[in-house]
Amino acid sequence: MPDIKVAILDDHQSIIDGYIHRLEAEPGILVVASGRYGSDLETILSGQAVDVLLLDLSIPASPGNQNLFPVLFELPHIVAAYPDLKVIIVSVFNQPSLIKALNEIGINGYVFKDDEQSIKLLAQVVRLVAGGGVYFSPGIHQDLTESSTEKKLTARQLEAISLCLAYPDLSSNQLAAKLEISPSTFRNLMTSVYQYLGVRTRAAAIARAQRLGILPVDRNTPLDSQ
Repeated sequence: MPDIKVAILDDHQSIIDGYIHRLEAEPGILVVASGRYGSDLETILSGQAVDVLLLDLSIPASPGNQNLFPVLFELPHIVAAYPDLKVIIVSVFNQPSLIKALNEIGINGYVFKDDEQSIKLLAQVVRLVAGGGVYFSPGIHQDLTESSTEKKLTARQLEAISLCLAYPDLSSNQLAAKLEISPSTFRNLMTSVYQYLGVRTRAAAIARAQRLGILPVDRNTPLDSQ
């Protein structure tokens, strides 16, 4: 059987090294690439075949942009462009709303970084997912299967607010261009986000979404008390 080719995106080199050590200790698994920035992702995926991607949620967008990589915006495009790619999120974030949004995008697994047992068995998790299975840390499955009538942000709204987090200095017109929609459509989209979150500004929307667990938080920057 050919090796399972794995790529890793995490902002800490020590964590990358630990994953490589665990994975390559098992036969049939090969780590073919790693990166510490969201901007590395397309280069990695287009540069060689990758079967499984281990992806952290709190990686900087690029060396020149230390804001969080907009996973909720980028991941749908990655899933569409690489339909055979399996994605496992490995993250400290445990907010059900964020995990549900990622699950709806089409991830194949979610592992908490403090789930020591799953991390120890990371090679087996990779094998399971590469073979078409799914894996979630204990406790997640119940959150995903519980029915809820609570209104939530749409996928397009999540993409928009994710982009606002990653590129806070871009104008509405520039963000609209990234979403490939008109400026007026973008403004209407953000107005609906503001109404849902009960805020009036982009910055307040980002802060509220992070407190509600809709967006990830930079681990090095605690939320203010606003």
